[in-house]
Amino acid sequence: MAYTDCMGPYPLFSCEDWEKVPGEISNLDSDLVAVSMVTDPFADFDLEKMQACFDSRFFPFKQHYAVDLDIPLEQIGGKRRRRHARRALNKLTIAVSESPAEYLDEWMDLYAVLMEKHQIKGVRAFSRVSFLEQFQIPGAVMIRALYHGKAVGIQVYLYQGNVVHAHLGACSPEGYDLEATYAIDYYSFEYFKGKARWVNLGGGVGISDEELDGLSIYKSAWASHTRTSYFCGKVLNAERYEELMRIKNGPQTNYFPAYRAGEY
Repeated sequence: MAYTDCMGPYPLFSCEDWEKVPGEISNLDSDLVAVSMVTDPFADFDLEKMQACFDSRFFPFKQHYAVDLDIPLEQIGGKRRRRHARRALNKLTIAVSESPAEYLDEWMDLYAVLMEKHQIKGVRAFSRVSFLEQFQIPGAVMIRALYHGKAVGIQVYLYQGNVVHAHLGACSPEGYDLEATYAIDYYSFEYFKGKARWVNLGGGVGISDEELDGLSIYKSAWASHTRTSYFCGKVLNAERYEELMRIKNGPQTNYFPAYRAGEY
């Protein structure tokens, strides 16, 4: 017999009224086995109410590195970071598009490099169709770094209120050599200034903050603040959950839902 569970959108769940979330979760169909999500780090909710709602799992998940755009541009990041960015900007041309889907082919080429470099699999191995749908989300913005007319780095951003989330980014090997990421990030702070209050650079790699990885170190050097996202999990049908656990017959794990351990 096939069972169904549900999860919030990857990588973050956002909504306009967090006060309604506990009530809506409690009203979910008990035919669903479980629900899980990771909250927007800028979400405004009552911790106690959310913890009471998600009584199976609720804990701080990741630190997100954010840049306050009210800070003068020349004060964002350290001197060395800004020097890298200016050096890269002198070599590259930056182009901004509010129609990212037009550059889907360029993006797929760069993302293929990222997938191979980091052995990306599972939910993060988005399909072309998935990217097309994401790039058509209202307010999506793409910043491209071009070298002699060729895209060597791309970052896609999504608006949520007064926050711009750095959603997806990738570079070609040449883009890494040209420090395209530095150029795109620094340019984005100037571009979004006056359009939003914050740029959320995101967190580190994987599902744990136990050790700082290279990506976390890079983002933290730009950041003026950190914000915490929370993992939320709730068993909706205990009988079916236990049945799936028996079928899975896996080792003890803190992963939730446990019968999906290893899928991420």
